Amino acid sequence: MSFRSAGIHHVTAIAGDPQRNLAFYAGILGLRLVKVTVNYDDPATYHFYYGDETGSPGSVMTFFPWRDAPRGRSGVGQISVTSFAIPPEAIAFWVGRLIHHGISYQGPLRRWDETVLTFSDPDGLVLELVGHPSAEERLGWVSGPIPPEAAIRGIYGVTVLEHALDPTGPVLVDTLGFAQTHADESRFRFEAPGDGLGRIIDVHVAGGFWGGIMGVGTIHHVAYRATDDTDQHMAQAQIKAAGMSTTAVLDRHYFRSVYFREPGEVLFEIATEGPGFMVDETRNNLGTGLRLPPWLEASRSSIQTRLPSVELPASHDTVP
Repeated sequence: MSFRSAGIHHVTAIAGDPQRNLAFYAGILGLRLVKVTVNYDDPATYHFYYGDETGSPGSVMTFFPWRDAPRGRSGVGQISVTSFAIPPEAIAFWVGRLIHHGISYQGPLRRWDETVLTFSDPDGLVLELVGHPSAEERLGWVSGPIPPEAAIRGIYGVTVLEHALDPTGPVLVDTLGFAQTHADESRFRFEAPGDGLGRIIDVHVAGGFWGGIMGVGTIHHVAYRATDDTDQHMAQAQIKAAGMSTTAVLDRHYFRSVYFREPGEVLFEIATEGPGFMVDETRNNLGTGLRLPPWLEASRSSIQTRLPSVELPASHDTVP
């Protein structure tokens, strides 16, 4: 038996102003803010989690908003694009919404069997809305600001920018269990087994392009799903057998994580599907207050004084 990931667990990016980030992702894009916590390695910084109604694996995009951090530069050795899944018939709705909010976009364009709208968030992070029939199989968030039939369903996939297909492609296939399914002159598609969210990894080969610089407006890492601890340990063993080193298993409270850099220098993570975001909030109260893991709870007062106050989406409380 070998490890085969079911696809993306979450994507984590670096943002600037936290209030602007909330307004864009929970407001304009209509994702549900499912958790407000802190960066466990830097508790003076928020960690926002956005997703579907419950923050199910494959629906989640997270942000570290560092207000005073320098801007990054997207380039080789990074995730260059994050794509969200929507039903094909929702493309017209989203064109209108982007125009209404003064957001420049490219498209709609056809790419294989997809319809794609490309635009950027306020920090310059490149995003796509991908119209694909697979999104119709999932319900949108019925209580969100976007009509459920047009709402984002979750992560469709990511694009990895590399100098060459090898050796990243073999890592996706031999170590993570993806299969190559499409190719053109510079884009190579890999898909995880099954029919879940976040099954797509595109490797865009851009030999000679400049290297990426981590900072505001760039992706920090992409996490792949492991069913449970046993599955994660199997993945860790395969990664090491392929000649790559990993971190120890880290407790992220809502899941457990192992990190490693693939040979093209992109930071990958293997994250367990559980226990999930309802370990410290109910379904109805997700994202309504600052939540800290048990090992930081004793420092709540000092952490709150260092965090900037932000106004959460309508009907939510102010944090802290």
